[in-house]
Amino acid sequence: MRERTELEDRLGSLGMLDRELDDAVTLVELGEMEDDAATEKEGVEAMKALLRQARQRQIEALFSGEADGNDTYIEVHSGAGGTESQDWTRMLFRMYARWAERKKFKVEVIEETPGEEAGLKSGTLLIKGHNAHGWAKTESGVHRLVRISPFDSNARRHTSFASVWVYPVVDDRINIEINEADCRIDTYRSQGAGGQHINTTDSAIRITHMPSGIVVACQAERSQHKNRATAWNMLRARLYEKELERREAEANAMQASRTEIGWGHQIRSYVLQPYQLVKDLRTGHTSGTPSEVLDGELDDFMQASLAQRVYGGGPSSVEDVE
Repeated sequence: MRERTELEDRLGSLGMLDRELDDAVTLVELGEMEDDAATEKEGVEAMKALLRQARQRQIEALFSGEADGNDTYIEVHSGAGGTESQDWTRMLFRMYARWAERKKFKVEVIEETPGEEAGLKSGTLLIKGHNAHGWAKTESGVHRLVRISPFDSNARRHTSFASVWVYPVVDDRINIEINEADCRIDTYRSQGAGGQHINTTDSAIRITHMPSGIVVACQAERSQHKNRATAWNMLRARLYEKELERREAEANAMQASRTEIGWGHQIRSYVLQPYQLVKDLRTGHTSGTPSEVLDGELDDFMQASLAQRVYGGGPSSVEDVE
């Protein structure tokens, strides 16, 4: 039923684009015939909107990963730099939540660890929606921020780093076996805002998978039982993503566009001072409006990265792909 729904959605969207294109062409032709600039402009604007939709559908049609259609987790972790880095982590956490809301995805906060003074040490979002992981998967890596620090009384420019990790929710069709003897389970008191119960009991759960070193945590629910179940699901998803990455690395060992995720390999720079620029270092795609990007306008960057994965090379945007 899920596959049928996806196919019906794709076919329906193609039919809708075809019909709306005919309507837009008719508006332009009427405007030209009657010398009505307003009608002609309306038709042109409709065509531009259809072009954006068609490009998005073009990218979605390229989702070939076995988990691309799944929901996804997005983890953000602060780097070295104390309060400045933790504030940058909070900004990224909000950016991905806003991006998901713009795409009409459902957003759940799974875990937040506040910084000592401001921001977040780490945070995890669960994004629910069709192709959520397919869209977000290229965001994994190190993100760099350059700005005048609001925490520096001398108003000096600071560079901050935060890492982003994206991995899919593993559904019932995928079986991941975990030996519980290989895992350490810790309970602790939830941090941050909460009611009379959430911050007074050890309801939060942290699971450490010893062989891989993967650590997951959940404190979203008041019930320790529910947090434990969510944490196990997150661990299965992380191990599944690790296996997918291993397979992809083997299959693309000679592909130059493959970027290692590490602190010395930032994928994107966000410069707020002395000039305004966001640049993806993998694709070369740029934006001169960092405020819009940090408010969730990420589709162009994601499209460029997805196009690069499919076609190779480094197109600056999806428009470069014929």
